[in-house]
Amino acid sequence: MKLTFWGAARQVTGSMYLLELEDNYRILIDCGTNMERNLEEEEENKPLFPFDASSLNLVLLTHAHIDHSGNIPNLYRDGYEGQVLCTTPTYELSRLLLMDAAHLNQKKLQRATGDSNKKKKRMARLEKKGDLYLDKQVDDSLENFVTIAFNQKFQVTDNLWLTFIPAGHLLGAAHIILETKENGEKKSICFSGDLGRKNYPLHVEPSPVPQVDYLVCESTYGSRLHEDNRSPEEALADVIRRTCINIPGRLIIPAFSVGRTQALLFTLNRLYSEQGFKPIRVFSDSPLAHSTTKVYDRHSKFLNPESQDFKQKHGRLFDFQNLTFIESEKASRAISNHNEPCIIISASGMVSGGRVEQHVAANIGNPYCTILLVGYAAEDTLGWRLLNGQNTLRIKDNEYAVQAKIEKIDVFSGHGDQQDLVNFVKQQSPQKLKKIFLIHGEETSMQTFANRLNDEGFDDVRIPLKGESFEL
Repeated sequence: MKLTFWGAARQVTGSMYLLELEDNYRILIDCGTNMERNLEEEEENKPLFPFDASSLNLVLLTHAHIDHSGNIPNLYRDGYEGQVLCTTPTYELSRLLLMDAAHLNQKKLQRATGDSNKKKKRMARLEKKGDLYLDKQVDDSLENFVTIAFNQKFQVTDNLWLTFIPAGHLLGAAHIILETKENGEKKSICFSGDLGRKNYPLHVEPSPVPQVDYLVCESTYGSRLHEDNRSPEEALADVIRRTCINIPGRLIIPAFSVGRTQALLFTLNRLYSEQGFKPIRVFSDSPLAHSTTKVYDRHSKFLNPESQDFKQKHGRLFDFQNLTFIESEKASRAISNHNEPCIIISASGMVSGGRVEQHVAANIGNPYCTILLVGYAAEDTLGWRLLNGQNTLRIKDNEYAVQAKIEKIDVFSGHGDQQDLVNFVKQQSPQKLKKIFLIHGEETSMQTFANRLNDEGFDDVRIPLKGESFEL
């Protein structure tokens, strides 16, 4: 086997790994959008894929998040004709996320078209970048998705077997186990996908994986431990009491539409339904989150037992008194002026694009408003600037004084922390595991994690460069 790392190598986004077997059978594991693609790459006009898309035989998808799935439509546009194998929930969530990306691309193109030289130059840059797909390309790719059940070994070819194992990070998220036979020798490799954490709202806990020869492991939190040891209910209840009950304030929670918003809504439902918490007006302001919530509800059998018991007892996972799902942009603008205590949950989680920007802009100068960050915020995003205590914030050409309170909790982070990652790797025997490859993390985080694994007795830990290949 030959493994080449074409994405999320010494960075967090753009997961994409090419596995080539001895009979020239080529498998791409994940095909994600690179959120960190730099201007130098665009200016050099490098192709989107550093390989011939038509030469691929199969694509495997760990989960639906756009940094793992976002470039699949472009793969078909560039000549790929095979299937994408994933779990059923991953297929449904991928449909929503890819269609949402296509709609955003359409808006970019509409803004870029026109007679002015500025618009023409913008249009040329977008075309040169080459990764803007529309609805048709998404439809074409989704026709080739094939769903595979969890925990059932699936024979792909005479010498290749595949198993999806629950990873817990997102509805439908999977670890991928590949077993192959080359020259009579059996070899196995695990791609972790993104590792979930224990006791997370809704999601199952990561399942153990069998002994393999090679492990490709994410390292997003490779250098960090989750700080808050409270339950999600305790942590969220504390914030709401201080910001919306003890004072008549407003709580704005930037949250990703797929996964994070559902965890928040379920936690609020539990507070109101089981702990007698005073119902406060809650606005969920993201059409994508609303659609995702329906998928979660429809596929509740894939959620953890606690969630399924709650649904059986109360009837619904997410619908509760005083919850309003906001659809139109007009309604979204109106809730920024709601004059009673309320909670606004809106995308995106890093305050980078999406409707949450307008809510932050409208309330950043309000000392009775609290902005609660509940997840990772990449450097230079508005969320990152808020967390780093900037006194002013620039949003869409306007400068705002920061008078709102800024808080952070990490109980809703969907990634396992360093100890979770170590425990995941320690399911493997150091004597039997031949190599560990660390991906999907900042380089400093990877190095810290690699050192920790060395201390645990795992000697051969690699941190691949983009484009680096290994013979396995």
